[in-house]
Amino acid sequence: MLISINGKPADITLDTEKSLGDVLSGIENWISPSRSRIKKICVNGKELNENTLTGEFGRDIAEIKELEILLSSWCELALEALTNLLETCVIYEKAPFAERQKIISDWEGLAAARFLASDIPDIYNLSAKFFSGEGISSSDLVTLIDERLREVADPKAEIVNFEAFVKSITQRMEELPLDMQTGKDLRAAETIQLFSRTCEKLFRFFFICKLEGLSIDSFFIEDIPALTFLEEFNSALTELSGAYEKQDIVLTGDISEYELAPKVIKFYTALKNHFESDTVI
Repeated sequence: MLISINGKPADITLDTEKSLGDVLSGIENWISPSRSRIKKICVNGKELNENTLTGEFGRDIAEIKELEILLSSWCELALEALTNLLETCVIYEKAPFAERQKIISDWEGLAAARFLASDIPDIYNLSAKFFSGEGISSSDLVTLIDERLREVADPKAEIVNFEAFVKSITQRMEELPLDMQTGKDLRAAETIQLFSRTCEKLFRFFFICKLEGLSIDSFFIEDIPALTFLEEFNSALTELSGAYEKQDIVLTGDISEYELAPKVIKFYTALKNHFESDTVI
């Protein structure tokens, strides 16, 4: 059996596989670290669809001369799903009230919605609340979707454009203890919220780096192994959360100013340098 993946011959040796289902299961296990998915399957030149695929799983591999498989990367699937959601939001907003429920039902039945539910659950949950008449406004949701689209479509440009914001939130973290001491509670709460969003965005960039082949074992953040750095970073985040909830100004100030503010700059810089290096295509 000749196996091709994305139009190229695949160096796959069959061993114990007896059926098409066995072969596909092995390929799915092989691609799972990259979070890619099988998008299309052709057997002997004939494309299998969702209705016929299950019935073909038991097919003997001796009957298969050619198996063609088309894979979609995680980023390609994310772009497709987010774009679909954006278009659905536009259609939903323009539609008469009587037609909106069908628009929601149609979207929920799509593979794009299932992908968001499993792989980008925060956006999926916000969208579900929006469609149910709760949560954020349409414009806020669209803004969030646009941001995620930029991250996936061109992470290098997005992280470069994010630099000024990172520097701004770092300065605010350094000022956090003074804000708490002088009764600027709203500004302090906003700082914590913005810093949390900043960290989430940096971790999303890190996830994309890993999808593109970055080895966490060989990635260093200012001469510190990435795994060690991130463990310390997460520990400091947890400690800050506890100190802030208790309104421990001294501990909150020490962690925010001397630990997290410098760490977030180092993390950002390492990611930016990686995206700007030749290792990212």
